[in-house]
Amino acid sequence: MKNTRPARRLALAAAGLAAFGLLAGAPALAQTAYPAPGSTIKFVVPYPAGGATDALARTVAQKLGDAWKVPVVVENKAGAGGTIGAQQVAKSPADGQTVLFTIVALVQQMSLMNLPYDPLKDFVPITRVAISPSILAVPKETPANNLKEFVALVKSQPGKFSFGTYGAGTSSHIQGSLLNLQGGLDMVHVPYQGGAPLVNAMLGNQLSAAFLDAGSSRPHLPKFKLLATTGSQRLSWLPEVPTFKEQGMAGFEPMGWFGMFLPAGTPKAVAEKFSAESLRILRSPEVKEKIEAMGLIPGADSLEQFAEVLKSDAAAYGKVIKEANIKLN
Repeated sequence: MKNTRPARRLALAAAGLAAFGLLAGAPALAQTAYPAPGSTIKFVVPYPAGGATDALARTVAQKLGDAWKVPVVVENKAGAGGTIGAQQVAKSPADGQTVLFTIVALVQQMSLMNLPYDPLKDFVPITRVAISPSILAVPKETPANNLKEFVALVKSQPGKFSFGTYGAGTSSHIQGSLLNLQGGLDMVHVPYQGGAPLVNAMLGNQLSAAFLDAGSSRPHLPKFKLLATTGSQRLSWLPEVPTFKEQGMAGFEPMGWFGMFLPAGTPKAVAEKFSAESLRILRSPEVKEKIEAMGLIPGADSLEQFAEVLKSDAAAYGKVIKEANIKLN
């Protein structure tokens, strides 16, 4: 009878080695889990605490931490128009632990300054959290009730009209410059440092017009005549105000946004998991209600959709900035 003991010993040894290999590989497999147990995820907000960007970031951070059972902290890294915080994230390890929570200025600045990073190449776009339309507002006393009448009024009195904005290079500056280009107008740009002084200047009749952020300016909008909104559709809470597109002006479809990004090189599986959980959070009734209460439109784009928005917005804003010769100083 053939002796099978050597073969049996070999089989047992092979099984033992295989089992050892599986056990040895277990820690490596555990390390690839995202988020890793005991890790902390950091949201970098490149603007001061207290604003809409900060409020949205903290809402998403709390929900993400609750879902994944890990700390999700918000760090405000303000300075240089948001570029300091963005650069920090661009240079961070691509492990899904550091997130940039920023606004549309990320792509607008591509045509306004020399950046230490490429907004389209050095980040993985995760999703738009919220969308912020702008509204062309004029004082109540203005003898114009729609965009066509306002354009005719400005043309009839050269050199007498102005438009106020949140500062040089902001969305409101780009939009006002586009209105000048499209309408053949000569309105003078008057920049302000933030929303409060801009609204006060409008209330004091120191300005002829302003492009107001629909969210932060919502409580003040009834004090003005509202002539047009950006975007391709009317706002649900301002259905009587037509879009620029409806009134024959092109190029006003892009809207402001708040979005999340990971550093370039982040593993696809990590980016997809982060995106999926973010979309679940943003589509929840509670979070949607919070976003809408801020006068914003809930976002929740897929990875691919947001990437297309970035490319489209960068091209659209870049075109206006070049044609209007917009400078930061």
